[in-house]
Amino acid sequence: MIPDKVLILDTTLRDGEQTAGVSFNADEKLAIAKLLLEELKVNRIEVCSARVSEGEFQMLSRLCSWAATRGHLDQVEALGFVDGGASVEWISSAGGKVVNLLAKGSLKHVQGQLGKTPEEHVADIKAVIAQAQAKGMDVNIYLEDWSNGMIDSKDYVFFMMDSLKDTGIKHFMLPDTLGILNPTQTRLFCTEMVEKYPDCSFDFHAHNDYDLAAANVYEAVKMGITGIHTTVNGLGERAGNIPVSSALAILNDHLKVPNTLVEASLTHVCHYVETISGIRIPANKPLIGENAFTQTAGIHADGDKKAGLYENALIPERFGRVREYALGKNSGKASVLKNLERFGIHLTSEQMKLVTDRVVELGDKKESVTAEDLPFIIADVLKSGVSTTRDNIHVVNYNLSLAYGMRPVASLKINIHGQDHQETASGDGVYDAFMKALWKIYDKLGKKHPKLVDYQISIPPGGKTDALVAATISWDNDGRLLKTRGIDSDQNEAAIKATIKMLNLIENIEINAKQ
Repeated sequence: MIPDKVLILDTTLRDGEQTAGVSFNADEKLAIAKLLLEELKVNRIEVCSARVSEGEFQMLSRLCSWAATRGHLDQVEALGFVDGGASVEWISSAGGKVVNLLAKGSLKHVQGQLGKTPEEHVADIKAVIAQAQAKGMDVNIYLEDWSNGMIDSKDYVFFMMDSLKDTGIKHFMLPDTLGILNPTQTRLFCTEMVEKYPDCSFDFHAHNDYDLAAANVYEAVKMGITGIHTTVNGLGERAGNIPVSSALAILNDHLKVPNTLVEASLTHVCHYVETISGIRIPANKPLIGENAFTQTAGIHADGDKKAGLYENALIPERFGRVREYALGKNSGKASVLKNLERFGIHLTSEQMKLVTDRVVELGDKKESVTAEDLPFIIADVLKSGVSTTRDNIHVVNYNLSLAYGMRPVASLKINIHGQDHQETASGDGVYDAFMKALWKIYDKLGKKHPKLVDYQISIPPGGKTDALVAATISWDNDGRLLKTRGIDSDQNEAAIKATIKMLNLIENIEINAKQ
């Protein structure tokens, strides 16, 4: 019963925006819509709810205008309501051509929320459908709370389907609104819908309250459902929706169902939405999390080095990623060696043992060790003989000024290869001012500098005002991602330490490349 193809409706801009604390402005929605349709290549996007605000109306107008010029207008959908046609008019006036009508999929909802009989609700729905079709619009319909409807009032669900199946509805959308289904229930209920109404097109809309959204989507598609609703990074109300990354992996690797999603674009789109939404991707999130392709155990690194023994079908390069090998107390020589290859550093067996022992020692103390720390560890352990890192750049002094009502200012004197250089700059924050002063020095010297791509501050749980702060900063150096960490009781000091470590790292990579 697996379908010949599956279409993806991404609802990041509508259902995903119901994530607590997430709100996209018009420019952000337009940017995300472009990425979804033209880079990730989802088939449809649901972008807003009708009649929410004037701002949403203006956003939908802009988005529809853009979509019309790019041939995407029929892929842009908006949620409408059974409200006598007010939603249809709102969406149509903004240029929209598709309305996703929110109807009731359980008897409990139609009686408890609307206070109507099923017959009255169907009559209201048909009137709105007719109004939309008169305007040349396509209509899809959500059977809200369908999962509870199938559990508690199956006859009502079938009454709705029997009443609406010949009205020209394009997609009947089956939401597990409260995320209550398990895979067995999903398999049974989807099978019933597909077999009883073979001429209807069904979408499945999974929520993740029991952490079963991905498993439920697997079963839904297996039973013949041809449309899947997703959000980027699993955004959505409560525990969220199924992430588009999870749906992609299920469809491509387990069910092998044709779809239009572009794997190589996944990481970029997910990280962009992470930045815009402010909701961080968990480090252990499959496919897109920071640690998704990181091996920690030394035996795994050894097995990969010898014969790729610990790799699976999820090759990181498929998603624009690379496999990494974490450093810590579980590291072996193979883990260290894999990381040294990135820097072009070669050590003897004896030197490798000394460096590996130090990495394990640091890990035992619960200290975090990054690949970028290795050159400094080598220099410390070996003291001499291996020119992996030098302190070519160091801060002589700096003054950071923060005053209420005035822009922060930083005055910096830095020594580069024995020469002192000094600059002053203002910025939007103390660290921003420091960086602007630093880059003014670099620009005067004609030195290229990396681009900051991520900045994280972490304080131990329960930390007090004098707790140590770890600043972890990721940098793009000519397409190569570097990560450095600084630790201090002051956040700005920690960030500055991470920055200077990065500058020395880049200097020494260039020096070693020339040797």
